[in-house]
Amino acid sequence: MPLPDDLSTDRGNLHLTFYSDSTRFSSTPQEAQRPQHQAFGSNTNPRSIVAFQPKFQPPHPSAFGDDRFSGPSSRSSVDLDPNPFVDASEKSPAITYATALASHRDEDAPVIIQQQHAGSQEQSRPLPNLAPQRQQQLVHDPEKDRTKDELLKDAFENAHSASRPRLGVRDRLAHFTWAWYTLTMATGGLSLLIAAQPHQFPGLPQIGLAVYIVNIMLFALITSALVGRFFLVAGSFSRSITHPREGFFFPTFFLSVATLITSTQRYGVDGIGSSPSHGPGPLWAMQAAFWAYVVVTTVLAIGQYSFVFAAHSFELHTMMPTWILPIFPIMLSGTVASVVAPSQPPEQAVSIIIAGLTCQGLGVAVAMMMYSHMVGRLMKSGLPNREHRPGLFMCVGPPAFTALAFIGLSEGLPASFDADMDGLLDASIIQTMAVIGAGFLWSLSFWWFAIVALAVLQSPPKYFHLGWWASVFPNTGFILATIALGRAFQNDVVLWFATAMSVLLLLVYSFVLFHHVRAVMVQDIMYPGRDEDVEDH
Repeated sequence: MPLPDDLSTDRGNLHLTFYSDSTRFSSTPQEAQRPQHQAFGSNTNPRSIVAFQPKFQPPHPSAFGDDRFSGPSSRSSVDLDPNPFVDASEKSPAITYATALASHRDEDAPVIIQQQHAGSQEQSRPLPNLAPQRQQQLVHDPEKDRTKDELLKDAFENAHSASRPRLGVRDRLAHFTWAWYTLTMATGGLSLLIAAQPHQFPGLPQIGLAVYIVNIMLFALITSALVGRFFLVAGSFSRSITHPREGFFFPTFFLSVATLITSTQRYGVDGIGSSPSHGPGPLWAMQAAFWAYVVVTTVLAIGQYSFVFAAHSFELHTMMPTWILPIFPIMLSGTVASVVAPSQPPEQAVSIIIAGLTCQGLGVAVAMMMYSHMVGRLMKSGLPNREHRPGLFMCVGPPAFTALAFIGLSEGLPASFDADMDGLLDASIIQTMAVIGAGFLWSLSFWWFAIVALAVLQSPPKYFHLGWWASVFPNTGFILATIALGRAFQNDVVLWFATAMSVLLLLVYSFVLFHHVRAVMVQDIMYPGRDEDVEDH
């Protein structure tokens, strides 16, 4: 990527920090263009990872002999995209990903030059205080300054250059992350959506059954690949679940399990596309699977958030919808209960419904708290980069799946639920309240869906990320909730709207799947610096 003579903008100055195996260098952009043996030293490993990172520190008041810069207004900072990885080829380093947004600082604040050698403490040396007129000479003319979007565009184009070296299977497997389970989440959701279609045609149930079987195979393949990664790369398991970005995708494994449980109920027990199996064995197996899922996801919801609160510190402007994922599995317990309970004996059905309602309430309550952070982040920092906007569809999921669970749980109550005949807990009254609550939640889900769809259409992503699958699974819940409301209101318009949305979702699924396969082939994913095992927002 060609670097300008000066990366200064009217909002502040950028500072480059280069890392090698032995030394950390802080230099100007001009030094970044020096030959490799000059810029990085003769002992630098040409295959080392190099960081490209903007940095600026506010000066200490003592550097000026007064307190002009001691107030809050003097503190300048740089919000940077912390995925600063560069592939250093044998001839010259190639910047693969580098973005920075320099914030405004006072004109006469000095520049801080930093240099750190291996094993030494970081030292900062302020330049002499320059007059504002001299400071202006260090800044490009605004017409010649490169904008953040231009830098980001060049960075991504270099990151996906066709000249990158090809890696072997073993090296690429080291970057096989938990986020791959988003594929099975989406595929499992598609099989459920086919089973719930209000307008069926001959052969559609069998297509859904085939999708269910394919999803089982995909789940087995992904699990095998992850196990292979953990065996081949020592310590990768613990790093994956504690990583500040990849760790949030750990719950996608359990979300995939939830789709497998519900799909098994539909296609295996209820017999959609095949013969039903309502014997004691299958019913007991589904009951055991539900309770095991509730226990494990409860531990996950408590344990992972406890770890995040203790081990990580995130800024509001870095908030992403993946922060909701640890509560997502336990929230789907309500959806799983709404599918499993109707076929169970009355006593077991009531216990499953109560547990499902409790878990669903916990999940949607935590999601609502996360929504406040998400809206605050959008109001303060704006929409995420175009490459991450499809991930915002995760916000569609919590209210949609809760609306679906409300209706399903109320319909799963046995007719004899009001044993005292006092009308306080009459099943029909509960069903009416569930439909009203589901309508309220559906509107919130629709609001998120419309906002995210406009944001993605306004600036579509160019390079594939596994986060693209967020445009499928949460929207599956939205369509399923629409179908449930249409049936509750017995409204054909709503049902046909859901059918049209189902067709659109199938097209989106096919589009994302195509780009997923292509990304694997051209090394856009499963490659150093391009997966969820590095931070990039």
